[in-house]
Amino acid sequence: MLDHNWIAHADRYRGRFRSFLLMAMKRFLAKEWDKGKTLKRGGQVRLVPLQLDTAETRYTREPADTCTPEQVFEKKWALTLLESVLNRLRDDYTRDGKGALFHMLKPCLIGSRETQPYAALGTELGMSEGAARVAVCRLRERYRECLKAEIAHTVASPGEVDEELRHLLRVMARR
Repeated sequence: MLDHNWIAHADRYRGRFRSFLLMAMKRFLAKEWDKGKTLKRGGQVRLVPLQLDTAETRYTREPADTCTPEQVFEKKWALTLLESVLNRLRDDYTRDGKGALFHMLKPCLIGSRETQPYAALGTELGMSEGAARVAVCRLRERYRECLKAEIAHTVASPGEVDEELRHLLRVMARR
């Protein structure tokens, strides 16, 4: 009222000053209510406070990933390739009626030899320790063959297979 000098427009012949003030207050409140409900100014939107301090501190507890996008891509490529080879090998064993044998020998491809004692493995498979060693050796050999065959599909010439295999080992060795 003071900014717009509305008091100067008050006319005593049009009514009482008290009525003038009451009407001015009603108009002010109506305009404020309209402003609050206006979509243009976000009147229908419920405000949600952002907790920026927690967003900033949340990631300080996460381990730092120093891998570049290229390294992440190569790691995923390597894991996908190895999984494909393992699936192919499993399918070969299953097709030959040796699916259960593959399931029992599969940890020997991944784990260390100390965690997979051949004597216990042979007993579990119903064969001698020597036969278990031979079965694991054949599985590993077949895995190498499948891996090289799978890599051969991704390179231009057969001479590049060994270099690509070394690259695969380097990628898997990175942490």
